[in-house]
Amino acid sequence: MDKTDVILSLLLLSNSRRSYRELANTLNLSVTAAHNRIQSLIEAGIIRKFTAKISVFASNAIHVLIFGNSKASQLHDLQTQLEKHESIYWLTVGGGNYLYIGAYLKNITELESLVGYVKKTAEIPEPTVGITALPFNAPIGALEKFDKRLYKLDYDIIAALKADSRKATSDIAEELGVSAKTVRRRLNHMIKNYLIELSIEWYPDESNDIMSVLHVRLNPDSDKNAADKIAKKYFPNVMFYWGFSNIPETYLFFVWTSTSKELREMRERFEREPTVQSAVPNVIFTGYIFKTWRDQIPQQ
Repeated sequence: MDKTDVILSLLLLSNSRRSYRELANTLNLSVTAAHNRIQSLIEAGIIRKFTAKISVFASNAIHVLIFGNSKASQLHDLQTQLEKHESIYWLTVGGGNYLYIGAYLKNITELESLVGYVKKTAEIPEPTVGITALPFNAPIGALEKFDKRLYKLDYDIIAALKADSRKATSDIAEELGVSAKTVRRRLNHMIKNYLIELSIEWYPDESNDIMSVLHVRLNPDSDKNAADKIAKKYFPNVMFYWGFSNIPETYLFFVWTSTSKELREMRERFEREPTVQSAVPNVIFTGYIFKTWRDQIPQQ
């Protein structure tokens, strides 16, 4: 992938219904070029599905990331075991058997059970457990400002888009027996109020590029927006990051580079940032995406 492919992927991760025209204008490409790049990413297995589900915000889910060194001698069956847990949606394997496991909890009382399952199944004796500070893509203040109500038609629309979030509005309308105008209005409402998550199943490890996680520790007296400023400064090499409400000053920056040299330089640049205390990279080798209880909500 090149920088344009990375930015294109990130745009689709945040809203997989963006039109080819919007993508083309954002990236200064022709519509045909934008379409061809998406097709190339699909053919390479980097983009595997365009997805839709009820958002973290609307489902009141709590996003948890568990990470640490696994003592397992083999990991080839681990994804099968983790997939059985209804809350675990993501597994990424890094160097030195270092694992990153993402999960969505229905409520915080499930945390102890989840951590116990991960410790036993993934053989991580001393995991770090981070509760992300904000729902994915939701701005500060979202919990107070946005309308969380969903109606039966909204659930039906999400279900119709579940396996193909780029499905035409007219096709959804025909499937549900309503007008295209109604579908468009409800869909726009859900997007505006962060009630629907329109994304992609993205496997960047299928490319020849280097995907890494930078474990960053910020200075305690850093500006509260320091992590965001760093992410914007190094975009698109920094694709996104997570901070944790229960682990102050600790951040995981997900980084794309095309060479090992570029990764080394990225680490050095991070270490020179006045707000950064330490930056330790871990190269990602492979990842897996699983279905969770959130995927079942529209049908229920």
